[in-house]
Amino acid sequence: MELTDKLEILADAAKYDASCASSGAPKRTSEGKDGFGATSGMGICHSYTPDGRCVSLLKILLTNFCVYDCQYCVNRRTSNVPRARFSVAEVVKLTTDFYLRNYIDGLFLSSGIIQSADYTMEQLVAIARELREVHQFRGYIHLKTIPDADPALIAAAGRYADRLSVNIELPTEAAVERLAPEKSVHTIKLAMGSIRRKLDEKAEEPRAPKFAPAGQSTQMIVGADASDDQTILSTAETLYGSYKLKRVYYSAFSPIPQSPGSVPLAPPPMQREHRLYQADFLLRSYGFQANELLPAAGNLALDIDPKLAWALAHREHFPLDLNMADESMISRVPGIGLRNARRLVELRRLRRIRYADLVRLRCSMKKIAPFIVAADYKPSQGAAASEVLRRSMAEQPRQLDLWTELQAA
Repeated sequence: MELTDKLEILADAAKYDASCASSGAPKRTSEGKDGFGATSGMGICHSYTPDGRCVSLLKILLTNFCVYDCQYCVNRRTSNVPRARFSVAEVVKLTTDFYLRNYIDGLFLSSGIIQSADYTMEQLVAIARELREVHQFRGYIHLKTIPDADPALIAAAGRYADRLSVNIELPTEAAVERLAPEKSVHTIKLAMGSIRRKLDEKAEEPRAPKFAPAGQSTQMIVGADASDDQTILSTAETLYGSYKLKRVYYSAFSPIPQSPGSVPLAPPPMQREHRLYQADFLLRSYGFQANELLPAAGNLALDIDPKLAWALAHREHFPLDLNMADESMISRVPGIGLRNARRLVELRRLRRIRYADLVRLRCSMKKIAPFIVAADYKPSQGAAASEVLRRSMAEQPRQLDLWTELQAA
């Protein structure tokens, strides 16, 4: 098979894995050194990191052959899809050629399981090793870790990759047992734990060999089983606390031709995935807990964002006096982000905060107005009803095609 045909098949097969952002990688460049590549360059870019950089990654599978038969996966053993496999040399060539042409900033490499977990992991490590040691590639590398692989292979992967990821795929052990019976949540968590221990060792001993400096991540599929958003967010919260994950990625289940009857025939609303990402950001950066956002079983609202939903459900905290409240509480006001919360606290050291200050900070005044008190502003009593506010601020629900949504992101 021609290399271009393999690339078409294996790049398309990799599109279902969402966990490929390059945030957290250390600044690294080949300027004044041997080799080539950098982690801070700009290429033909398709995604944005949390620090604002626009990056593109060569996102491929080593192979879409797989010995597993996970019911939600397009590359499962019984799936009738075209199959292909790269050699180690071909992935290295593609990465170096694409980088030198300024097409990419780095490599995201995953794989189906072939022969065994150890054999597959050996191939992934061999690619990263050759890029780093033979070609002196200094760009970003993200390797998908095979949970059942020997811990020594995972440790080797961490020496060459900026980030490692172990996909948990589904939010409950029961769902994994039903839809991916050849996988084990226990084994997946053991792999996450081994990566965390290596990261902790590096943090405690800075002179130790580097290990995955951008940390580890995972992915959960949304809508492949009956798990609600409360279950998904609770699982994410546990994973963050137990394994110090940098990110949990959420991927809306996309039905594929000839899907088995064990998975849904229709995808979940793309807005559901979007709301989970918003809620996840509140968990990671705003100090929210999962049971605050969803105190009972169910899904996040689709018509309003999770922070607004929380504020409407907890009107006892509002309106909030911006000249008296602490920074963490100010950041919980709908329409005020972390940066503006910090700016407001800095401003009030000089003078009292006024309504015009919020306008100058380009805050979302429609969202903010019912929830704050400033030196010259108080919301009217008529704006107090949460039902009225929700109707005025609700977004029109819409269902987008998966790839339309990704292109618009």
